[in-house]
Amino acid sequence: MSIRFIALSFVAASLVVCAPAQAAMRAPAPILDTPAASASGTAVLSGGCFWGMQGVFEHVRGVKQVLAGYDGGKKWTAQYELVSTGATGHAESIRVVFDPKQISYGQILRIFFSVATDPTQVNRQFPDEGTQYRSEIFYADAAQKQVAERYIAQLNTARAFHAPIATRVDPDSGFFRAETYHQDYLVRHPDAPYIATFDLPKVEELRKTFPELYAAKPTLAL
Repeated sequence: MSIRFIALSFVAASLVVCAPAQAAMRAPAPILDTPAASASGTAVLSGGCFWGMQGVFEHVRGVKQVLAGYDGGKKWTAQYELVSTGATGHAESIRVVFDPKQISYGQILRIFFSVATDPTQVNRQFPDEGTQYRSEIFYADAAQKQVAERYIAQLNTARAFHAPIATRVDPDSGFFRAETYHQDYLVRHPDAPYIATFDLPKVEELRKTFPELYAAKPTLAL
């Protein structure tokens, strides 16, 4: 059983509601960003449980699809039971497909750092621990790499967070879609103790922190 499901059972049994480790904040806009283009853009991100990550970005204007999945490991180990061991190299990730004319890659990263994850935590996102819950940006090309690295440097210089950003920036070695039962989990199970405790507050913070980018109706993966 994964740490996430242990945590879910614990919360259900004790009815203890825990606050996220990092309070939401509106990070400054990136100084360097990718230009608008006619084709769709993609961003692959990891930052803890992919249920919450997917749920946040499904409520972002200009996003066309968000898939939960795995990145950083081999195709034949991209299975939940194996990834949950922390030994496959994979991180629970999401692939965001967006319209660059409505939202930029830099804006996607701004939401990621502000409300979707705590980028200062190493190999964990409370209450989940392990390398599979690490914070990481998987870039598709040199332009995305430059934007991500420059933005992290910008945020660190500004001391936007209480500690240095631990988010890794690595090439996308292959995104593999997670099992169907993981897709749209937040939307389908809003009353699940884990979702109500750790993930729905992130969606609410998105609404309050970035009202101009918030979409009330989620764009579902399936």
